Amino acid sequence: MNDTLDLRINHAPTTLRELAVGRLRQAIVEGRFPGGHRLVERTLCDQLGVSRSVVREAIRYLEAEGLVEILPRVGPVVATLDWPRARQIYDIRRLLEADAAAACARRADDSVKQRLRSALARIRAAFAGAPPAELLAATTAFYEVIFTAAGHDIAWEIVQRLNGRISRLRALTLASSDRSTSGQAHMERICDAICSGNAAAAARAVNDHLRDAAEVARKSLGAAE
Repeated sequence: MNDTLDLRINHAPTTLRELAVGRLRQAIVEGRFPGGHRLVERTLCDQLGVSRSVVREAIRYLEAEGLVEILPRVGPVVATLDWPRARQIYDIRRLLEADAAAACARRADDSVKQRLRSALARIRAAFAGAPPAELLAATTAFYEVIFTAAGHDIAWEIVQRLNGRISRLRALTLASSDRSTSGQAHMERICDAICSGNAAAAARAVNDHLRDAAEVARKSLGAAE
């Protein structure tokens, strides 16, 4: 047996299905395909320039993410973003993110702090006028640093499974002017608390951020008090 055999793939190829999923996910997250929008295979084939089988695979993938639902006698539609579902997502995020931020604050070394500050700088640049997709990507990267540095890999996997729905809510709330503290200011507080090694303050900053964002989402989705 050849022990020197190297079967690693350093750069995984991007498949048509992955590209189609990314384009459709972005259209849903940015609201170009609103909740209830019917996803017609033939139309999507023309819009994406791919085969029907690729479109079907992409729709199945987005259904697993909770961004698409299959309705009887209608077919695939963009899942409706309502407050009862959004509230559950915020509750899950509060549990996972506050704990990860506290653990990150306790464990962060100079390298982690630098990575977190770099991620925050990317968020600042995105708030200054980058496309919405860049702000969402920058925010996801910020949290990835926190979870991985905290050693909360399983929790990050759970967050990733919810990422499509989380991104829809972020697109709704991050740049909103209808909040007492801006999304960027909340990220600054989280970063400062972690970099100062204050676990309690880090958890508190995350909870404040998500409480504020949840209230914006509740109002935007038309939920009653």
